[in-house]
Amino acid sequence: MADDDTLRFYAEQAATYAEHRRRPIGAPLDAFLDGLPSGARILELGCVNGTDAAHMLARGFDIDPTDGTPELTEIAARRLQREVRILRFEDLAAEADYDGVWAAASLLHVPAATLSAILARIHRALRPGGLFTASYKAGAGEGRDALGRYYNYPDPLVLEADYRAAGAWQALTIGTVLGSGYDAQPTEWLWVTARR
Repeated sequence: MADDDTLRFYAEQAATYAEHRRRPIGAPLDAFLDGLPSGARILELGCVNGTDAAHMLARGFDIDPTDGTPELTEIAARRLQREVRILRFEDLAAEADYDGVWAAASLLHVPAATLSAILARIHRALRPGGLFTASYKAGAGEGRDALGRYYNYPDPLVLEADYRAAGAWQALTIGTVLGSGYDAQPTEWLWVTARR
């Protein structure tokens, strides 16, 4: 994520934002974990306060939690009592290092023009057969929310094309869930699951 206004929002609002979600995401996270072998190595992109990472650790997985905002990595590290790496999506250089990649509500900030390139980095980071789950706010093209944060706001067809351009996936599914987010606005979420 390279949008200065979005990064500034998360840096300045880190403590408040980290209090927003106190429980793991739930069914999508458990479905992701159920699709992995026991003890699998997982990269989390955008771990925020470490809530999902804590759930993964409790289930016995080897988690590498990361976030692009130093202030949020500090909060997550305190919660998890372990190192949380600062990692921007464009700096992901791993090759076949992970059995799974979890990116809940994080890749939605990647500029639309570079999303397929970031997805290609994730594809490369996965081992053969590795599982990747991510969520996006649906829409009709990029824009900003009322808080000034950038979103790529894809529709399912655009999102599928970005994934297909990023690599050969054995399976790719896109599901829709109605919900909300930090801004408390009604939101159509696109959940994407892909297997390398």
